[in-house]
Amino acid sequence: MNVERFDFAIVGAGPAGLRAAEVAASAGARVALMDDNPRAGGQIWRQGPGFAPSKPLERWLADTAPRSNITLLHGTKAIATLGGKRLLLEREDAPACIEYAQLLLATGARERLLPFDGWTLPGVTGAGGLQALIKGGMPVKGERVVIAGSGPLLLAAAATAVTRGADVRAVVEQAAWHRLLRFGVSLTATPAKLAQAVQLLRGIGWSRYVADAVVVMAHGTNRVEAVTIRVGKNERLIETDRIACGYGLVPNVTLAQALGCEIDAQGAVRVDESQRTTVTKIFAAGECTGVGGMELASVEGALAAYAALGIDDERAARDRRERERWRRFAARVAAAFELGEAACALPSPETLLCRCEDVSVGAVGSHANWRDAKLHTRCGMGPCQGRVCGAAAATYFGWDTAAPRPPLAPARIETLIAAAGIDA
Repeated sequence: MNVERFDFAIVGAGPAGLRAAEVAASAGARVALMDDNPRAGGQIWRQGPGFAPSKPLERWLADTAPRSNITLLHGTKAIATLGGKRLLLEREDAPACIEYAQLLLATGARERLLPFDGWTLPGVTGAGGLQALIKGGMPVKGERVVIAGSGPLLLAAAATAVTRGADVRAVVEQAAWHRLLRFGVSLTATPAKLAQAVQLLRGIGWSRYVADAVVVMAHGTNRVEAVTIRVGKNERLIETDRIACGYGLVPNVTLAQALGCEIDAQGAVRVDESQRTTVTKIFAAGECTGVGGMELASVEGALAAYAALGIDDERAARDRRERERWRRFAARVAAAFELGEAACALPSPETLLCRCEDVSVGAVGSHANWRDAKLHTRCGMGPCQGRVCGAAAATYFGWDTAAPRPPLAPARIETLIAAAGIDA
């Protein structure tokens, strides 16, 4: 298997990765930009049938993507880390390998899915998952949808559903009204964000936004037919065809951990002011270093590229100031949408925590830690490798569930065999 060599490899083609690639390519570096999605943009700028590229992505595709010193590796998964600054990849079901002088991790974040009774019924997805499915072409016209959980993603998912003809019956937010109102007032510091929030709320209807509420149970026989939500101390039944429920995001740090990068107390990749990780020549930017939105991710991507290239001019100084602005905004978001007791309350012991291996909340909770739970129940050992149930267990039990082992994603046996043939 041939090994392609690059000056700067970037894992993740969302706002952070795209901005870093633009900076590095403009400076003449040979850049590899890889992502497991078939098109650039990440979740925030995901393209699909009927969803044209957003303006920033459209400019990037026109101005940066055609550069001869950028290699775009779409539909590519990082399978394992190899010695000598190499990554084993799988692309189009075939093995590949790259070698990098410097590496940027822009791996984004994953949805936090917290189980509730009935969450395995067909028709239940994550909030971001629903948005991705719709952008991928799934029809929802005329369907009744309830979107629940926490964070700004709920409104974005609702807006996407509405544009495709769905009847969004309710947006159920776990945060209390007083926190949301305080956050709304703080948006005056970022007028564009305030206008965006008002527009999204108008699009779904103000009366359909329900705060201080959580999903209790999904009802149905062969698929979702209704959902019970708890608003304060009262319960309410809503007939629906789909439930999309996500309680915020958690940094995607699997590859960073496999490379030996230190993770901070919030579960994000630890970086310095230049976006350097604790491993030499490896940088990180965007949601994997802490959830903060696309503006923060983009400016962090630029700063990482500047540091990797040794650039410290007025552009870098300007972007450092911009980063501080968006860090303050991210802190306000985190405070407003911090998960409360109702959101973190354990569902019934019979509720499945690990869908891959059919392991219940009660079975997992009877153990002292994540390692014991995995050994005795196989929780976290299915195809998702604990990416879903691990985040839920961390929320419910306070466990450290991070312990990645190769392969880092499901891979073909041919890919693993090919790794043995790479020259050391």
